[in-house]
Amino acid sequence: MEEILDRIAQLGPGRRVVAIAGAPGSGKSTLAAQLVARLSGAVLVPMDGFHLDNRLLDRDGLRSCKGAPETFDAAGFVKLIERLKTGGEVIYPLFDRERDLAIAGAGRVEAETRLIVVEGNYLLLDRVPWRQLAGLWDLSVMLDVPQDELRRRLTARWQGLSRSPAEVTAHLENDLGNAEVVLRESMTADLVVQPESISLAETP
Repeated sequence: MEEILDRIAQLGPGRRVVAIAGAPGSGKSTLAAQLVARLSGAVLVPMDGFHLDNRLLDRDGLRSCKGAPETFDAAGFVKLIERLKTGGEVIYPLFDRERDLAIAGAGRVEAETRLIVVEGNYLLLDRVPWRQLAGLWDLSVMLDVPQDELRRRLTARWQGLSRSPAEVTAHLENDLGNAEVVLRESMTADLVVQPESISLAETP
């Protein structure tokens, strides 16, 4: 945590955008929230607001792999980060995990905001159009978590949302497949951190 804070302090004046990337269950949401809590005036912007709606996923036969790169409005997300970089007020969507849907216009970055922490699985993905993001980050951080720990956290997540054993198994298989994509196809981050090097709460 302190190393990340030190790197952020070195970014200099002006609006800066920091990426916290990692596999599903790696703890990126928790870490990003902890960073924002420590940084005065910082705002957290999650990638998950760009999930495609379930109706579109059903139409395209993608519902079973929700959370994969192709189930996001990636082009829209790239445009959001470009807008954030240029400054000014920006409105963005947020994802409601319990209702399993994105809510348009639910988040706001004020014009005076100088530090934005973005968290998501595919912030460093080396695929079109995701790879366009790489040049937009002022600092990128990747969480490196062993697969056994990812499995434990993800199982607890879906059980905590009252999913049936069969649903937990299906979600887990999908999440671990997406984790493999993150680990195999992400570009190199400015900073890679191990779970034991930062203090994370149990919720991934």
